[in-house]
Amino acid sequence: MMPDDDQSSGRRRPLHVLTLTPFYPHALDDSQGCFISDPLSSLSQAGISNTVLALQPIYRKKHRAASSIVLAEWIRYFSLPGIFGLPIAGAFAFASLVSSVRELQQEQRIDLIHAHATLPAGHAAMLLNSELGLPYVISVHSQDAFSDEHSRGRVGHWCGRISRRVYQGSKRVICISEIVREKVLEKMGSLCRTSVVYNGVDPDMFAPDQTNGAQGLNILSVGNLLPTKGHDVLIRAVAAILPEFPGATLDLIGHGPEMPRLQQLAQEFGIHDRVRFLGRLSRRHVAEAMRRCAVFALPSGYEGLGCVYLEAMSTGKPAIGCRGQGIAEIICQGVNGFLIGPGNDKELVLVLGMLLRDERKRHDIGVAARDTILERFTLKQQAENLARIYRECAA
Repeated sequence: MMPDDDQSSGRRRPLHVLTLTPFYPHALDDSQGCFISDPLSSLSQAGISNTVLALQPIYRKKHRAASSIVLAEWIRYFSLPGIFGLPIAGAFAFASLVSSVRELQQEQRIDLIHAHATLPAGHAAMLLNSELGLPYVISVHSQDAFSDEHSRGRVGHWCGRISRRVYQGSKRVICISEIVREKVLEKMGSLCRTSVVYNGVDPDMFAPDQTNGAQGLNILSVGNLLPTKGHDVLIRAVAAILPEFPGATLDLIGHGPEMPRLQQLAQEFGIHDRVRFLGRLSRRHVAEAMRRCAVFALPSGYEGLGCVYLEAMSTGKPAIGCRGQGIAEIICQGVNGFLIGPGNDKELVLVLGMLLRDERKRHDIGVAARDTILERFTLKQQAENLARIYRECAA
């Protein structure tokens, strides 16, 4: 009999998965880790129960739980700030949560651990496997699959060694796109088993505008204000199209260290009155902004997938991403969106101009984008793929 069968009733009991994650929605940011929390309701309907332990280093302000289908228990652990603490963070996280996991295992058997991000959660899951014999799978959400591209030198080498051990000890490495899977396989080869599970979207939360109100020429971008996200490229492109489209505006939703530089750039191009820095917004307000915009653009040059592209597509808007990134596996050029070269503001100018000139084209591409999401990238489809992997790995 399979381990998820209830022998007394003859019915299969829900599989119990322990989710370990360093990112999860909280009271100050309901979008952080939403790609982890969102599928949990659909997983429950598929017979998967979840307990979520969210990992937080002690040097960060303590989070308060946000309303969610599955509330997380925040586990605080000792860690050094910055990249220097990354290689040992998983060991400290393990030390902080092993007692709680042991008690949870006695109350309700844990069939599988799902760790998100190799460090620290994956490392902690590997140590829990060694201590308690719990199998684990690991999700990789970034192209920096071994945490060694942003952590150079000895720290990067140490991160890479631990990551390889985590992958090798896992039942499955779940990648959010083929490009991420390629990053894993470059160094692991046949030493681990991989699967691709794309993130899903709630098509009801991110639904098209049904009011048929008049649309302005608003360009929207959503993402942390980081150098890799390409917001500077977007500002230069908007400055170039304003002579032809003087009514165009750019809204940037997100927060990060690049904000002062981007504000200065808008000043230098004389478009500071056409660019709004909206900071961090709730997901409900993000969805509303997507419904209002004419075009969504995030010319990021380092993206494992990018949930915001899928969300914009779900609202029926043409989305612009970059070639060579995870989103290129979903956007078909000129059919359901557009792809440009990373850092290529001239190409972005051409695409923006074409879309802003032709409302009918924007509509048709938006309809195709919405259809793409409904066909392949809903939360239900994501949950079904995860549930299948869970059952294979817990058997």
